Amino acid sequence: MKILIRLLWATFLGIGTVAQAQVTLPTVFSDHMVLQQKSNAKIWGIAVGKKEVKVQTSWDHKSYVAKPDEKGNWSVAVSTPHAGGPYEISVSQQNKIVLQDILIGEVWICSGQSNMDMPIKGYDALPITNSLDLLMESPDPMLRLFKMTRKHAATPQTNAEGRWQAADAESVAPFSAAGYQFANYLRKHLGVPVGIMQVTWGGSAIEAWIDKDLVTEVLKDRLATNQSITKAVHQTPGNLYNGMIAPLIGYGIAGVIWYQGEQNRHNYDDYLALQYAMVKSWRDQWKIGDWAFYLAQLAPMRYPAQQEYKVPLLREAQLKLPDTLSNSGVAILIDAGEERNIHPPDKTIVAKRLAYLALSKTYQKKGFPATSPTYKKMTVKNDTVTVNFNQVPLGLTTYGKPMTQFEVAGADQVFYPATATLHNTFVKVYSDKVKNPVAVRYAFKDWCVGELYSVEGLPVSSFRTDHWKKN
Repeated sequence: MKILIRLLWATFLGIGTVAQAQVTLPTVFSDHMVLQQKSNAKIWGIAVGKKEVKVQTSWDHKSYVAKPDEKGNWSVAVSTPHAGGPYEISVSQQNKIVLQDILIGEVWICSGQSNMDMPIKGYDALPITNSLDLLMESPDPMLRLFKMTRKHAATPQTNAEGRWQAADAESVAPFSAAGYQFANYLRKHLGVPVGIMQVTWGGSAIEAWIDKDLVTEVLKDRLATNQSITKAVHQTPGNLYNGMIAPLIGYGIAGVIWYQGEQNRHNYDDYLALQYAMVKSWRDQWKIGDWAFYLAQLAPMRYPAQQEYKVPLLREAQLKLPDTLSNSGVAILIDAGEERNIHPPDKTIVAKRLAYLALSKTYQKKGFPATSPTYKKMTVKNDTVTVNFNQVPLGLTTYGKPMTQFEVAGADQVFYPATATLHNTFVKVYSDKVKNPVAVRYAFKDWCVGELYSVEGLPVSSFRTDHWKKN
């Protein structure tokens, strides 16, 4: 009887050992995934024991071998071909995992707070423009979606919940309206498989998407008075970086599109430094070069009176990012807001303007002007200011509408509505209340409707020529 018990116990231990000696993969590596084309795409996981992990790719029949470290971590970089598929990848140690229906193409992350999170089906009482049409046209086996489950953590995580799905009405409805449409435009114009990964949390502060120590380094003593961060889990420094970004670090991507900032209107002065630090740190940790980063500038909305000056200053900070960060761009949305709605329903315009940037700058497609006109200089003659712009090869237009968003001020720093006239590539601004003008502002308010465009159709951002603190 004792012998039998010992045999049963040994058998039990043996079964336990075999069961534990399993190679596992994070959920981001699964059936239907998309890998970045023409790259050394990193694949990683956990193994038990010291036995080597073998990875085989069906597109070239190559084998890769990885030796787990003392914690069982292993990784390989597989060489991916030009876009195509479907393919298979097998991962084996004591067990064998076969990933099926894998596509090779272009991979992007869409991230930010609620305006990027807002799904095609809409929020409660908040619709998306043409949502049913978008769902009707959504089926596409070559467009894959990965929506990450929201997760916060105090320390960096290694796995993210979610699953890859082919685009159809069921998978698209709960997915980011801006992110899905951006990916869909890339599909149409590039003609290759596209994967889009949604990593979003409504109401989140940018500080939550950055390593906590880096936030402290950037903000220093201003951390203690920062009104954008709270005890809420999605507004605590580092929480979303740990829970939602860390698990993806190293996954091959072409770039990131970003729509965030409403929560950070409270510390607009720090936003540019935080945005730069976030992207630089992500890129450094990804270790695949300076992938593209394109952000959506905040759309106008009427905020509480005591906050109205903060929003244009936040937009101003966003507009400066390409001056400091390589391979980046800003999609201007000054004409795409709603006066009483922080979640404008038209996410098509957001997706299109982000797609213009990607197609023009990342993929070098001809015929896609992507950069909005920007303020260049002003000159004063008597009581009239001439405002010149960059990026206006064909001039400016208002599509026949009058300009009502220009203001002018003298040395007293009091701004008055101005009469503005368009002269092809420049604007003349005048107010009979300001005899000696020294500063001009355009649409520099929380709520406004942009009126000035390049002839190609890209709006001029709100801007100011002064550096006065606030007015």
